[in-house]
Amino acid sequence: MPVARTRKTKNNKKSNKRRTPGAPGASGPQAARPVAKRRKLAAALLAAVLVSVLMVGVLSAIGSPGGDEESDAQEQGEIQPLPEGHPALDLARRDADDPLAAGPADAPVVMIEYVDFQDAFAGIHARGTHGELVEEYVETGVLRIEVRNFPINGPESDAAARAAWAAGQQDRFWEFHDAAFAEEFHRDSGRFDEDGVLALAEAADVPDLERFEADMASEEAGEAVGRDAQEAYDLGVTSTPSFLINGQALHGARSVDEFRDVIDQLYEAAE
Repeated sequence: MPVARTRKTKNNKKSNKRRTPGAPGASGPQAARPVAKRRKLAAALLAAVLVSVLMVGVLSAIGSPGGDEESDAQEQGEIQPLPEGHPALDLARRDADDPLAAGPADAPVVMIEYVDFQDAFAGIHARGTHGELVEEYVETGVLRIEVRNFPINGPESDAAARAAWAAGQQDRFWEFHDAAFAEEFHRDSGRFDEDGVLALAEAADVPDLERFEADMASEEAGEAVGRDAQEAYDLGVTSTPSFLINGQALHGARSVDEFRDVIDQLYEAAE
C-alpha cells in the first residue's frame, strides 16, 4: 500500500534562542526518544487498521444471518482466492493432533465449521452434505474440516459442546458428532442433559465414560469451547452452521453442489 510522504517545509530564518536539553523542540538523543515512540505507535496503529480493513470482507460475509444470504461466496460467481497473508487464512489451525478435525493438516483447502449441536440446520448439514464432502474431498486429501464449537442456544448447547470436546479427548469426536446429529430433535429436549450426553457417549463408543464425565466438567473443556466461541464472536458469526473455506464464507445447510463449486475453484487455484 503506498504511503503518503509529508514534505518538510523550508525555514530560512534562524532562531537566536538557545534550547535547553529536554525542552520542547530540543535536538539530540533526549528529543529523539519521544519522536521514535510516536513513530512506533503510529506504525502499530497503521498495522491494526490494515488488519481491520482486510477482515471487512470476511466479517460482512459471515456475519449476515440465515442460510440464503447473497453475500456468501457461492453468490459471487467466480471465487477469487484471498491473498497470501490475509488474516482469515490464519484462522486454520492445521494441527495434526486436533481431534475436532478431519483430513490432512497440509490439505490445500481448509473448511472451518462453526457449529451448535442443537441447531436444526447444523443437523441437516451433518446428516447429508457433510458425509459427501468427507467421501469426495477429505478422504482424497483435498479438504480438511476443522470444527469450532459455537454454542449459542443455551445450556444444553454448552453441554453438548463440552461433551463433544470430551469425546474428542478419547478420539471419538466424529463418532459423537454423528450420534448427536443422527436424528431430528427439538431444542432443549433433554438430549444433551447429564443422562443424554452419557447415552450419546455410549452410542459413540467412548471407551472410558468416567474420564468422559471428568473431561466434560473440566476447566480445560470450558477454555477450549470458550476459545472457539470467542473466535466466532470476533468474526461476527451470528448463526450456525457457518463455514469459512480458505477464508470464503458460506452459511447454513447448503447443497453439496454449492460446496463443490467453492472447494473445486479454491483447489484449482492452489495447484
